[in-house]
Amino acid sequence: MNYKTAIPAALAVVIAVAAVPATAQKLYKYVDAHGKVFYSERPPVEATGKAMEQLNRQGAVTRQVQAAPTAEEIAAAAAERRRKQDDEARLREENRRNQALLDTYASERDIELSRSRALEAVESSVKDAEAKLAEALKRQEKLKAETEFYVKKTVPGRLRQEIENNEREMGLQREAIAKRDKEVAAIHAKYDEDKRRFIEVTKPKPAVPPATAAQAQPAVPPATAAQPAVQTVSVAPGAAAKR
Repeated sequence: MNYKTAIPAALAVVIAVAAVPATAQKLYKYVDAHGKVFYSERPPVEATGKAMEQLNRQGAVTRQVQAAPTAEEIAAAAAERRRKQDDEARLREENRRNQALLDTYASERDIELSRSRALEAVESSVKDAEAKLAEALKRQEKLKAETEFYVKKTVPGRLRQEIENNEREMGLQREAIAKRDKEVAAIHAKYDEDKRRFIEVTKPKPAVPPATAAQAQPAVPPATAAQPAVQTVSVAPGAAAKR
């Protein structure tokens, strides 16, 4: 027997349970798109993929079957999973960078010492470039003096090559000197950011008050015989029809 009918709310459960044979142990309740309530011994075919409830012979709900998710809900859930994965990846990277920072510096003073060493390295490099440029300028004057002997003659290839090489060397050293300001600005930006993050990571965290016993273990009244435990499950389209 497969009793199925649409009944207004008042005595629907009582009447439906009474109409079920004594051998039947389960009753299914389904509300269609128009708000009509149907009761059946087996999951209705038209309820496939829809939400419904399973009742016992006393009419109490023992299980809730959730509707299969829509395409929009599936897409939204996938997007939420991706968002959480991205957030977790960002958090892991931030934790890795913070740990690397703490492994590198033990204090703000260490950061300032590292800044000073980096600036000194740049200044040393610039001084070296300035010295090489000064040598190239002296060599330029010497080569220029040599070319004066060939005012009315062809300048030897060797001399022309030395002049070209010296001009190229002067260009390289001038370029190295010109980069100084950019390198100094980049060093200050790096160590300013390291210092900001170090202060943020090492600052004391606000104390969290311990949870009280009532907060830690909220009282939950046990289910009575008249209030059986309710299971909530999800089914994919077609699952209800196979029961």
